[in-house]
Amino acid sequence: MAYRSLKNLPIYRKALELCTMSREIASYVSLNKDLVRLYESKSLRDIMANSILTDAILIPQKIAKVEYSNCSSERLENISFINIIIRNINSYCMGLEKDGVKETEYINLLRAEIKSFRKFYKKWKSEHL
Repeated sequence: MAYRSLKNLPIYRKALELCTMSREIASYVSLNKDLVRLYESKSLRDIMANSILTDAILIPQKIAKVEYSNCSSERLENISFINIIIRNINSYCMGLEKDGVKETEYINLLRAEIKSFRKFYKKWKSEHL
């Protein structure tokens, strides 16, 4: 399905929502409140927060690559990579819980957003394979 703009693509909008939520949660759970320098921290919690943020930012980029690619193998590679990213973010959520984040309701909100994104992802994926 061809879209003139990524803004019209439901999965892309959902990915941007996931980015926003990831940024907010990373800011909340990290010990180092400077998200730009989060990667410099030695804290496991900060490393996981940074990983959530980094992976969430990659999803819209990979969606754009799939949408604008004419190569089926490149599309498949990026679609598969998005699936890996989704699993990774879920793993980081579990890691944050194990690291002692007490406000698990925020982590559960991120999981719910990922679950919602996955529904869009499955439909979108079937259109591109």
